[in-house]
Amino acid sequence: MLFIAPEARGTGVGSLLAAHAVERQGATKVDVNEQNKQALGFYKHIGFSVVGRSPLDGQGKPYPLLHMELVQGRSGKASTPA
Repeated sequence: MLFIAPEARGTGVGSLLAAHAVERQGATKVDVNEQNKQALGFYKHIGFSVVGRSPLDGQGKPYPLLHMELVQGRSGKASTPA
């Protein structure tokens, strides 16, 4: 999970952390709460696409998750910090 303090949003720290996760840890998949439009937009911006949806979260609660994967050929965005 990636959480950025509201006062740090828009400073590039999220892109830097995501790039680290992709480059160093091989992270190519994320789950985003469907109602979190800001996170959805962020991951789309750095090259992820929605590939699936679950009606329940990991604890079985009714918080739909969007399953996202890094789009092949767009990983350069995630690997270049803002």
